[in-house]
Amino acid sequence: MTESHMRAIRLVIDNSSPQLSWNPLDDLAAIFHYEFMVHAFQAGTIIAVVAGAIGYFVVLRGSAFAAHALSHIGFAGATGAVVLGFNPIFGLLAFTLGAGVAIGALGTRLRGRDVTIGIVLAWTLGLGVLFISLYRGYATEAYAILFGEILGISTSDVAVTLVAGAITLVAVVAIYRPLLFSSVDEDLAAAKGVPVTVLAVAFMAVLAVAVTEAVQVVGVLLIFALVVTPAAIAVRFTSRPAIAIATGVGLALAFTWLGLAIAFYSPHPVSFFITSLAFATYVAVRIAEPLSTRMRSTTANATA
Repeated sequence: MTESHMRAIRLVIDNSSPQLSWNPLDDLAAIFHYEFMVHAFQAGTIIAVVAGAIGYFVVLRGSAFAAHALSHIGFAGATGAVVLGFNPIFGLLAFTLGAGVAIGALGTRLRGRDVTIGIVLAWTLGLGVLFISLYRGYATEAYAILFGEILGISTSDVAVTLVAGAITLVAVVAIYRPLLFSSVDEDLAAAKGVPVTVLAVAFMAVLAVAVTEAVQVVGVLLIFALVVTPAAIAVRFTSRPAIAIATGVGLALAFTWLGLAIAFYSPHPVSFFITSLAFATYVAVRIAEPLSTRMRSTTANATA
C-alpha cells in the first residue's frame, strides 16, 4: 500500500487533515493513534540505529559512493523481483549483497574508478526501468523503492527489519576492532596480519543489508540521508569512534523521528523531511565550523 493510499484512508477516518493542537502530548497521542504510524516509528527506529552505526565506517573508509552504488544496483534487483512476482526487498537484498561482495573483494583496486562505477549505476537504473516496463501491473512496490515507503510497513515488515537489524549490529560488533584498525590504516593492518580483504568483503556485505533496510525509509535515491549524513556530521565533532558512532545514531534517530512527525501533519512525503533535516543540519555544521574557529582565534588574539 502506497503513502498516498495510507493518507487517503486517514482522511476518510478523520474526515479532515490532521491539525496540530500545539499541545505536544495531544499531538503525540494523535500520531500513535494509527497503527501504520506505530509501525513506521518502530521500523524507522531500527533502521536509524543500524544506518547510524554502519555509517561511521562508511565515512571512515571513504565508501560513501559505494553505499550509493549499492542502493542503485539494488533497484534493478527490486524491479526484477517484481517482474518475477517476488517481494522487491528480496531482489534488492540479492543484488546489493552480490555487488557488495564484489566491491569488497576488489578492495583498493576499486579506488579511483568512479567513472566505471558511475557507468554501472546508470546501466542498473536503466535495467530497473526495463523491468518496470515489462511488468504488466502497477509496480508501486518497485517505485516505492526509489523514494521510500515507510508508511506502508506492516507488522511482518517490522519483524523482518528487526531481525535484519539485529544481525547487522551483531556483525558490526563482531568485526569492530579489526575493522576499525583496517579502516584507519589498511597497510599497517595488513602488515600486522589482519585479513583486510576478508574484512572488506564482510563490511560490504553488512553495508548491503543496512542499505536494504534504509531503502524502506528514504529510498534508493536518498540513501545518503541516513547512511552517510549523520556520520559525516558526527566525525566533525569528535575523533573518538564510540562517541562518533553514538552521535551518528542519535542524529539518524532525530532525523527519522522528526521527519515522521512532521510528515503526519503534512501532505508531503516522509523522505523529503528526513533528507531536508539531514541536509540542513549538515550545512549548519559546515557554516558554524569556520565561524567558531574565527571566534576562537579572535578571542585568543584579544587575550594575548
